[in-house]
Amino acid sequence: MEAEDIHVKLCLQEIVKLDLEVQALIQDIRECGNQSLSDDASNKVTLQDGIYLASSLEDLSHQADDRLAKLRIKIKELDQLSKEEAREANRQIIQKNVNEHQQSLLITVNALRKAKLIAQMTFDRRLREEFFSGSKDVRQRKINNKEILANTASSITENLMSLNRMMSNQVKQSDVTVNTLASSSKTMTETHEEFKSMSGHIYTSKKLLTKYNRRELTDRLLIILALIFFFSTVVYIVKKRVWS
Repeated sequence: MEAEDIHVKLCLQEIVKLDLEVQALIQDIRECGNQSLSDDASNKVTLQDGIYLASSLEDLSHQADDRLAKLRIKIKELDQLSKEEAREANRQIIQKNVNEHQQSLLITVNALRKAKLIAQMTFDRRLREEFFSGSKDVRQRKINNKEILANTASSITENLMSLNRMMSNQVKQSDVTVNTLASSSKTMTETHEEFKSMSGHIYTSKKLLTKYNRRELTDRLLIILALIFFFSTVVYIVKKRVWS
C-alpha cells in the first residue's frame, strides 16, 4: 500500500511539473507573438527575421504539444492508479485529483490553442501591415514573404480545425466524467442503504440476545425455587417419620 501511495505522489508531482512547463511555453508563445515588427525605418524587419520568428513559434508549439501529450499520459496513469486502489476513501481522493487535472487540462489546451492562434494572427497582420506601408524597395522585399503568409494562414486553418476536433473530444471526455461521477454517487448511495439495513439487523439481534438472557435468568430462578421446594418437602417428610 505504501508503494502505491508513492506511485500516486510521484505521478501527481510529474503532472504538476508538466503543467508548469506547458504554462511557461504558453507564455513564451504569447511573447513571441508580441515581438515588435516595427514600421520604423531604423528598425525594419528583414525576411530572415520573419522566418526566424515563424520558426521559433513553430518550435515552441511543438514543445508545448509534446508536453501536453505527456501530461495526458500521466493523467491516464493516475486514473489507472485510482482504479487499482483497494481502499474506497483513497480511491475517491485520487479520482477527485484525476477529475481536477482533467478539467485543468481542458483549460490549458484551450489556452495553448488561443495563444498559438493569436500569435500567428498577430504575426500575419503585422507582416501585411509592413508589406503595404513601406517604400518601393521594402514592398519588393516583402513580396518574398507571401510564402510565409500562406504558410501562416494554412497553419491558422489547421489550428482552427484541430481546435474544433479537440473541443469535440473534450465534450466527450466531460460526458464520460459526468457519467463516472453519477456512477460513483449511485454506488455510495447503495452502500449507505446497505449500512442502514445492516444496522437494523444488528439492532434486532441485540434485542433477541437481551430477551434470551432474561429468559435464561428466569429459568435459573425457577430451577432454584423448584430445588428449594423439593428439599423442603424431603425434609418435611423425613421429620414427620422421625418424630412419629
